Amino acid sequence: MRKRSLLVTASLAAPMLMTRRYAAAAQRGVLRIGYQKASVTLVLARNKGVFEQKLNRLGYDVDWAEFTSGPPLLEALNAGAVNFGFTGEPPMIFAQAAGAPIVYVAATNPSPRAVAILKPAGSQLRSVHDLAGKKVAVAKGSSAHYLLAAALATAGVPYQQVTKIFLQPPNARAALSSGDVDAWSIWDPYYAGAQAAGAQVLTDGTGLMPNRAFYSSTRDFATRHPDALKAAIDVINQVEAWEAQHIAESAADIAPQIGLPAPVLKTWFDRQKYGVYGLTPEIFVGQQKIADAFFKLGLIPNRIDVSNAAWNA
Repeated sequence: MRKRSLLVTASLAAPMLMTRRYAAAAQRGVLRIGYQKASVTLVLARNKGVFEQKLNRLGYDVDWAEFTSGPPLLEALNAGAVNFGFTGEPPMIFAQAAGAPIVYVAATNPSPRAVAILKPAGSQLRSVHDLAGKKVAVAKGSSAHYLLAAALATAGVPYQQVTKIFLQPPNARAALSSGDVDAWSIWDPYYAGAQAAGAQVLTDGTGLMPNRAFYSSTRDFATRHPDALKAAIDVINQVEAWEAQHIAESAADIAPQIGLPAPVLKTWFDRQKYGVYGLTPEIFVGQQKIADAFFKLGLIPNRIDVSNAAWNA
């Protein structure tokens, strides 16, 4: 009788145990990370599996999606295809102006030398002033888009006097090489790759823009999953600390994913500054300046207060 009782108890317990397991699985969250080739820390972190190690312990799975630039990444964020991403300064502004429920989670150190306006080898262009009446390739709504606007304003060239050819980086590089455009406004590592192939610098972002990058999420995800976002920033800081001390190794590690030789990537790393920080009033002052410039140029439909998109952890 005791043996039958134990068998009955076990038969009843098994479905209950499976039900609990399925319930636990259903309750697991998912951190869907959007990244670009420019987000070297995220590429390194993906290679090393460190997000999975940290987030799995908190009950989250991790998915990854690669994008060519910030604007399509934020479109995916707005659509729910990703819930954590890395972009430059302007994409956040364009997304907020379009009504996307995005929030700033953290910011990087400024790296103004990591974005530039390039001309092809042998070009007769001598300065940004010479871009009047010329065609410039640029990704619309990107950090390079703001660099172009700021550089033209500083040189006294009306924005409308330059023909903007809106292209994503791979197509823009081809257009520069073929002579279909006169210049290309672009960020690293594409900048370093074009430079290694002979392109020359008209100007970089020094004195024109901070060129920060931002980690972002949606208001809903940030409200419901602050633990996942805090853990993600912890992971990023750990990877950045390692990366800063192992530049050559980092370049060799991510070269296959980026599609550029390690020495070219090292040029990029030498131009960027490491460190990820919480949001400060100074950061939002810089963002507001960019947003106001885009509004005056008619590139966004309304004036926005960028600080309204801050995430209070």
